Amino acid sequence: MSSPRTVVVLGAAGRDFHNVNVVFRDDPSYRVVAFTATQIPDIADRRYPAELAGPLYPEGIPILEESKVVELIESQGIDLAVFAYSDVPHERVMHLASQCLAAGADFTMLSGRHTMLRSTKPVVAVTAVRTGVGKSQTTRYLARLLREQGLRVVAVRHPMPYGDLAAQACQRFADYADLDRYDCTIEEREEYEPHIDAGVVVYAGVDYERILREAEAEADVVLWDGGNNDLPFYVPDLHVCLVDPLRPGDERRYHPGEANVRMAHLVIVNKCDAARPEDVAAVEASVREMNPHAEIHRCDSPVTVENPELVAGKSVVVVEDGPTLTHGSMTFGAGVVGASAARVASIVDPSPYAVGSIAATYAKYPNAEGVLPAMGYSPEQVRDLVATIEATPAEAILSGTPIDLTRVLTVSKPIVRARYELREREPGRLAAALTRALEQVR
Repeated sequence: MSSPRTVVVLGAAGRDFHNVNVVFRDDPSYRVVAFTATQIPDIADRRYPAELAGPLYPEGIPILEESKVVELIESQGIDLAVFAYSDVPHERVMHLASQCLAAGADFTMLSGRHTMLRSTKPVVAVTAVRTGVGKSQTTRYLARLLREQGLRVVAVRHPMPYGDLAAQACQRFADYADLDRYDCTIEEREEYEPHIDAGVVVYAGVDYERILREAEAEADVVLWDGGNNDLPFYVPDLHVCLVDPLRPGDERRYHPGEANVRMAHLVIVNKCDAARPEDVAAVEASVREMNPHAEIHRCDSPVTVENPELVAGKSVVVVEDGPTLTHGSMTFGAGVVGASAARVASIVDPSPYAVGSIAATYAKYPNAEGVLPAMGYSPEQVRDLVATIEATPAEAILSGTPIDLTRVLTVSKPIVRARYELREREPGRLAAALTRALEQVR
């Protein structure tokens, strides 16, 4: 027998694990030497555990910093580098490809056809072209529409395994106690808590075959809640992709966001209420050129502030959803929009007062300066977040994150929430699209 092809998987603790689980794990013609990691802190220098890696990997698989990929390819004669993470500019992908090719490895990306699992229940998938476009609010909106049709809906969230990977293989979230039981980070809570508030059960973890089979047991419809701008892990009966007119052109510039646009059955142009009309039109024209068969919907993303009188006329520090500012490259989110609507006196820039890992976040993502990304991948980072808030000379906190920060932060300043939901420009069209898709499955 010929020797197995050696593989390194470039990832960010999500798509990379899934690709290995469904393509490489049980195939002796390949040997996965290592994962590399980026985007997510504190993932490198760990191991993908043997319990998940399977019998071909009794010692598990090491996870290394992506900066070591060339050295790894050259020192171990790696045959194949597999790119497996998302929300990345096309140019960045090709620079990595060039490094891997120059070091001697083939470079590839796996398509949805080879990595999507098939469900016994109808699947509605929500994806996007960039982080921060509005996937989560859209998923919540679609869940409500499906439940109004009398259907049992279970949401399956894209991986966010930041703790003990073996223990996180398959997680079910039905109430706030589950968030505490699994020691969820702020980033995880931002995705799970709004579903729980709406009465929707959420699954997440690492082993998405197992997750799917458990979700099917209590669902009439599986709702894929995509993370970053990754491809769905499950074959969708209705694939909904969101594009962002606040970042026109990004629908063509990012991987695999462009692929999502080209694959989608239905595309939502979101945030039309906040974008320039010419940008809305340009993005819609771009989508029509890439995917002339897609149904296109225009939607708004209105922001409302709870108890605006508590921040009106005051200085505030605005806390925004972390990934929207980091992976998503945005300079603001719902918090800044809410601050304007609530007529705050001023938004205080917290970056000069940043502590520890928060200061490091600003150094890596200078676009976030002016607001505070709700970074909370670890208890230490949460402590740094609290210390930064306390050091910032503001009278109150205006939170644009999707969660109740008071559940995870103890601070001396009052916290006021800015919420945002999806609003159709033509009410009823999304419900009709869901009905048509489900009728075709039945």
